[in-house]
Amino acid sequence: MASRGAVGLQAVAALECTREANLMEVCGTHSHAIARHGIKQLLPETVRLISGPGCPVCVTPTGDIDLAIELAHRPEVTLATFGDMMRVPGSESSLELARAHGGDVRTVYCPTEASALAAEYPDRLVVFLGVGFETTAPMVAGSVLEAERCDLDNYVVLCCHKLIPPAMDALLATEDVRIDGFLCPGHVSTIIGMEPYERLVARYRVPCVVAGFEPLEIVEALRLLLLQIERGIWAAENAYPGSVRPDGNPRARAVLETVFESTDARWRGLGMIPGSGLRIRERYARFDAVSRLGLDRPRGREPEGCACGEILRGVKAPADCPLFGDTCVPQAPVGPCMVSSEGACAAAYRYER
Repeated sequence: MASRGAVGLQAVAALECTREANLMEVCGTHSHAIARHGIKQLLPETVRLISGPGCPVCVTPTGDIDLAIELAHRPEVTLATFGDMMRVPGSESSLELARAHGGDVRTVYCPTEASALAAEYPDRLVVFLGVGFETTAPMVAGSVLEAERCDLDNYVVLCCHKLIPPAMDALLATEDVRIDGFLCPGHVSTIIGMEPYERLVARYRVPCVVAGFEPLEIVEALRLLLLQIERGIWAAENAYPGSVRPDGNPRARAVLETVFESTDARWRGLGMIPGSGLRIRERYARFDAVSRLGLDRPRGREPEGCACGEILRGVKAPADCPLFGDTCVPQAPVGPCMVSSEGACAAAYRYER
């Protein structure tokens, strides 16, 4: 049996493409792995890798951040969120600054920790800032079902969840950037399976390959993409079969569909995309922060000079932003792409400068 290293060398040697090709990695974790392991340097000169809207923290619009910050300043509210959201700039502040100014903002590692806070502090309203794609949303749905089971009347979710396939569809429908193939996200695909990519392939005739996260898994997925492009064919392929099944995870999707329904959603850089977000169903409206508290989502204000929107669309690379590495650095980020552990600017700053 060939060693793993030999297989890897064979995969790298097979990275050939005589045609010009723009390949978009949708997942922010892929962006970091590609930068960390120098995978761009292995590609033929005809091939260009571009980052897409695969960082859930980054695509959350400023207005949603502003709304979370406003809630964090309410004296009766405990706002719980994932750590990546703490330093994301809003129009004028951040959740980290809201906490420094007395707001009760808690970092949690899973949504059930937030519902547990509601059980522990029945006199406070616990608001969980629900951010993430199809991978995270089932856990948030589970926390809502648990809150209903325990009759927690002081737990609500500020739902900012997004769906990946509609964003890919929107990117292919625009003329901003040419995309000749997608390196599809492994985490999301464990939930949704292959069928959504098959629909995109049938509609746009653009190859889609699901990839794992180890360097050799990414290289193998790129090899399959380039092979399709070189042959002038298109298909949805699964290069992560150990984790991704054709039908994904039906049980997780069932929980997701029990609590949420699709809705139009605004993405940073991409604008309003039909059917690309999730909202809590009417049956569970008492756990929906927007309907329960009568909230309006503000539009927010983008940081002046920040190119995060164009970077998330694949129109610009991080180095094209005039703020990158100068005004905007990890210690003092201007835009979310420099904050998140999945952000393209954070990956470029750490590994590619």
